[in-house]
Amino acid sequence: MAKDYSRTQRIGDALQQELAALLQSTLNDPRLKLVSITGVDVSRDLAHAKVFFTQMGVDDSASAAPTLAVLDKASGFLRSEIARASSLRTVPKLRFCFDESVGRGRHMEELIRTVRASDRQAEDEQAEPGED
Repeated sequence: MAKDYSRTQRIGDALQQELAALLQSTLNDPRLKLVSITGVDVSRDLAHAKVFFTQMGVDDSASAAPTLAVLDKASGFLRSEIARASSLRTVPKLRFCFDESVGRGRHMEELIRTVRASDRQAEDEQAEPGED
């Protein structure tokens, strides 16, 4: 039977949980308020990890640039804290990326709402002449 859950996925999930806890408890930078870690992709050789994050009220990567700079600057510290707390032989180098999927999802929801409203308006306009 093949493994459904690879080692890199398990390490990615563990890193995600540990990073989320560290952001809440250890880093006291006000620019990191309302930041969530949405996923971690670990390379097969476990040397690199791409950490995806979102921030409440930020929908695009240009607006997230200050937060990204803070996270990149703190990546060495976060990596050392993870090394101290985990039993991994080597901790992957962390590279942070803004996850735009949440913003795209909000945009899609708004488009759907707009289309539904215009459909309702068109149905109402068609129903009104037939009522006379």
